[in-house]
This record gives sequence, structure tokens and C-alpha cells, in this order.
Amino acid sequence: MKITYSSEKINSFGGINFANKIIKQEKLYDIINQSLGNRGFNATYSYSDLIQSYLLLILCGGECAEDITENLREELKQVKNFKPSSADTLLRMQKELSTPKETFISLTGIEHEFNVNIDMNRLMLKLLVESKQLQSNQDGYIFDYDNQFLPTDKYDSKRSYKKADGYFPGIGSINNFPVYIENRNGNSNVKYKQEETLKRAYNLLNEFDIKVKYSRMDCGSFDKDVIPVVEANSEFFFIRAQRCTSLYDIIKEIKEWNDVEIGFKKCQTASIEYAPFGNEKTYRYVIQREKNKDGQGDLFTGDDFTYRAIMTNNTLMSDIEVIHFYNARGESERLFDEMNNDFLWKKMPFSYLHENTVFLITTAICRNMFHFLTDFISKRLDFIKSNFRLKKFIYRFMVVPSKWIKQGRQDVLKIFSSKKYHLLLD
Repeated sequence: MKITYSSEKINSFGGINFANKIIKQEKLYDIINQSLGNRGFNATYSYSDLIQSYLLLILCGGECAEDITENLREELKQVKNFKPSSADTLLRMQKELSTPKETFISLTGIEHEFNVNIDMNRLMLKLLVESKQLQSNQDGYIFDYDNQFLPTDKYDSKRSYKKADGYFPGIGSINNFPVYIENRNGNSNVKYKQEETLKRAYNLLNEFDIKVKYSRMDCGSFDKDVIPVVEANSEFFFIRAQRCTSLYDIIKEIKEWNDVEIGFKKCQTASIEYAPFGNEKTYRYVIQREKNKDGQGDLFTGDDFTYRAIMTNNTLMSDIEVIHFYNARGESERLFDEMNNDFLWKKMPFSYLHENTVFLITTAICRNMFHFLTDFISKRLDFIKSNFRLKKFIYRFMVVPSKWIKQGRQDVLKIFSSKKYHLLLD
């Protein structure tokens, strides 16, 4: 094997020029500065530089702020009218955007730490609206809420019931776009003050006229203080109910069950009216039961079925429609996998919860911008699909040798590929 060398300077991630141009022409960077304000008269970098840096860093496969200094500076310098900052500057700007964390003591004496950052969440929503990924005054949006445990060994992270130190942020999403993120420490039960978290999320959505028709949540939201908030802010809600003896006493009295097939499994469904938490108001409970393969009996019911219940105020859907609709929230849970593995949530940079909240929202904004990019590009280039994960997008689009050259007194980007990148410029 023979080799030869060339001193010609060629960049590996030529796609970064197109990605940055697409975001810039939508004026999304301008919106960031308008929303967060100026950093100061003598500041070299703006807050839009922070998010632009993280977005371009992630699109080039970077895994932490330090990569912008150590590994990707030359790649990022090819972007016209953009000067990469140092990792220290990126981290310092995030600290500037943080808000103080709040501490609460529960009746049992447990210390709970929360961090609410309304300005960053407002920015995240505004960018979704301005990019038309969400539409104001459009009916029919589905709001999903869940808490995601993020194991991390930080200075102030606390032990979770999952037997690891970390944080337990609450994440609201619509159409798989994060729309609200609120951080809490790992020792905080997801039910603790969740109604206040949801009020803040719904209030921000109302601020942008994002109308929620359906709300879906798991059993972590099955709480007497949460239900009224969800019901007041959505036309219909679907919440996984928790076990209780009085509910199973009623279930045992059900005489008629409908045989159905859900996910290739044969099971039975029925609907009942039940008043949870000892209240007078009743709700519809859609019950699903499935025969245990081992024939083992259940202490609650005395039979060999596994029972699941969904509480809802919807009386229009059939039992099977309610179950399918609720189960579709599994798609939204893929968001957590994407944030953890593609958008750096596994590698939080700071020692304190309130500073890491800014990081979580910053990278969620980058994730939303990424999906704007894939949607935009997939409509013009046949080798890109809107559902590509980050790694596939990097291999298919970002990794293309390129070089800026002078031609007719103009800067021209020379692409070493037969792929039709020029279609993005029409």
C-alpha cells in the first residue's frame, strides 16, 4: 500500500454550513437574543452564540463543551460570520442564565430541591412557535408529562428510590417536542408538588395560545391535587390509575368483559364509574385484564389476572380506543432516549442542580432545532428522512468534505461529493 500527503486544508463536516444557514435564515438566533437580552456592553459573545455553539457542536458529534476547544474548533471556524467561543465561555453563559433553586421541607421532614427557569422555558416555546413546529390557536394538541430520572454524581445530587444519585426533572412535551422542563433533586417523589409544576407548564402554553385538548400521564400523576389541574387545562385527560382495595372490590363485581387483542396479546376490557381518593365525583375507569401465564393468583383480586386501569373523563372513545390512545404515549417516552443518548443529558457539566437546569433546556432547544432541520432538509434532499436520529444524520448529511474557495471575488463552498446539497439553496 502506498500513500501520499496533501497540505490542502479540507474540512470534514461540510454539512455544518448548510445547517447553520437554514437556522439563521429562519431568524431563530435573533429570537434568542431578543428573548434573553444582552449580556453586557463589553461581552464578546451573545446568548444566541451559546445555543448556536451547542447546536453546531452536537451536529458534529461533540459530546461536551470541551470538544469545542479541543476537537472541533477548526470545523466550527469554517462557518461564516461565526467565531467559536471557548468551553469556559459556554459554561459561564449558562451559569448567568440560571435561577436560584428552591428548597421545601415535606411533612415527613424530607428536604426537596426544585429549580424553575421560566425564561428559558419561555424561549424554548417561542422558538417552537416561530419555527412553526407548534401552531398557536390550533386545536387538538396532546400534552404528555413524565419525570425522567437522570443518574449523575454531582455535588448536590441526592439518592433516588432507584438506588442511585441523580436528578428527577419533570418534562412536558407536545408532538414529541419538549415544551417545559423543571428540575428537581433525585430524592423527590414525582407526586410532590407536581400540581404546581403542571400549573406553570399549562400557564406557559396558554401564554402562547397553545391549546391542549388531551393530557396523558402515567401513575406518577395519579394524585388528588394533580387531577383538578389537569382537568381544568385540557378537554380530556388519560391517567394510569394506581391500585387500591376499594377499586378492586368494584372490579371483582364486573360481569361482562369484552375480548380484544392489544399488541398481539389477547385480553379483556370493561368500563366502570369510580370516585377516586374518597371524593364524590366519579370518572370513567377503563379496565384491562390479561391472564397470567403462570396461573399465579393476585392478592388484591384473588384471581389469576393482571389488571390495569386508565382514569379518564372521556366518554366518547370505546374501551379499546382509550387503551390504544394511552399506550401511544410510549412514543413520547422515546424523547428521553433521544435526549440521553443524542443530546448529552447523560453528561451534565455542572455541580449544581440549578445550573444543570439551564443545560437541560439548552440541549432540548438544540434537539427541537435539529428536528426542524431534518424536516426542512428531508423535503429537498431525498437521502435525508425527517425521522433520522442524530448519528444517522451526521453520517448521511454532516460528514461531507468541503473547502471555502475564492471564485469571481466571492466565497464559494466547494463540496467533494455528488450529493445535491445545492437544492437547499433554492
